[in-house]
Amino acid sequence: MRQKVDFTSNGVALSGALETPESDIRCYAVFAHCFTCGKDIAAASRIARALTASGIAVLRFDFTGLGNSDGDFSNTNFSSNLQDLLAAVDFLRREYAAPELLIGHSLGGAAVLAMASDVPEVKAVVTIGAPHGAEHVKHNFKASLSEIDRAGEAQVILGDRQFLIKKQFLEDLDSHPLVDLGKLRKALLVMHSPLDAVVPIDEAEKIYVAARHPKSFVSLDDADHLLSRKEDSEYVAATIAAWVTRYLTPIDDAPRVPVAQGYVRVEEKNHKFTQHVWSDSHYWLADEPKAVGGDNTGPDPYEHLLAALGACTSMTLRMYAGRKKIPLDHVVVELKHGRDYLHDCEGCEQDKGTQIDVLQREITLQGALSEEERARLLEIADRCPVHRTLHNHLQVRTVLVDS
Repeated sequence: MRQKVDFTSNGVALSGALETPESDIRCYAVFAHCFTCGKDIAAASRIARALTASGIAVLRFDFTGLGNSDGDFSNTNFSSNLQDLLAAVDFLRREYAAPELLIGHSLGGAAVLAMASDVPEVKAVVTIGAPHGAEHVKHNFKASLSEIDRAGEAQVILGDRQFLIKKQFLEDLDSHPLVDLGKLRKALLVMHSPLDAVVPIDEAEKIYVAARHPKSFVSLDDADHLLSRKEDSEYVAATIAAWVTRYLTPIDDAPRVPVAQGYVRVEEKNHKFTQHVWSDSHYWLADEPKAVGGDNTGPDPYEHLLAALGACTSMTLRMYAGRKKIPLDHVVVELKHGRDYLHDCEGCEQDKGTQIDVLQREITLQGALSEEERARLLEIADRCPVHRTLHNHLQVRTVLVDS
């Protein structure tokens, strides 16, 4: 699913697109596109969409002065690009979760290498057709370097568009020394085509040699610099998805919180709808469907209620059948609540008086059962502990606890 997002960098509004998986999110990633490109360049779009299929949510955005973002491109430089990237990271950290993966294409690759150490949550970095240093971008307008030096600025053609490049841009490039990749302390994947006509493959060699393990190199064979062929960008995405799983937090490693027996603890995960839920022995997620603003990473509150009643019903029937030697082979319980939780919550602050909720429970009993046994089991279903709790005079006592 793609959603439009906006955030600010140095007071400038930046436009982004967040691609998220339909199911659980394994991690968040930030994609930094190539020099003068936009977030919707074909390679960035295809890679982001393909990564979501592996559970990776990807934020791509237009740097200041490009695409749908505000600002004047002629006043930007490599330093402002790094600030924009850090603003994107802060946005994810604040609204969702900090990224564990950074992906940079071309000059975007040099940018993620330069700022990766400033993001402690990042576990892995990927460069695609990236130069070893940012100053390599000068070759894009080398014919205008003397004019820029003399006049302070020049109009240059990059791709099929005209850009104003100022002397401050070049001076800023010169002010950035090569990143000490030996101190990166992140897993690194270098991807480059030997036929890249924009950034030669010896730049990838420089990156790979300078970095320490864990590091990997993947040749993109006959791909062009912009990965203009769909199959090339999809191959890149599939490779990244397979490679990065080695360095992400395992899915099974749920956060551990001590909970006393008989208690359940619920705590916000993303400060939206997603909730951590712990018992003394188990951990799971609760959430809301995407249609009402959630991420659909777990059952919603009413689904938890239905699950409690359904599980208790099935367990009670199994226990009774075992005691009475009833030939019950299999139990299926399907439940439905007829009201919309979102509409319920719109009036949470008002006491609307007594309202009748109906939980519809359909039970399927399989086995060589007599009519008497089936009727008896139906009676027993209404005696399951959760059923009885729901029908008792139930009180919820709420106490505010100091943080």
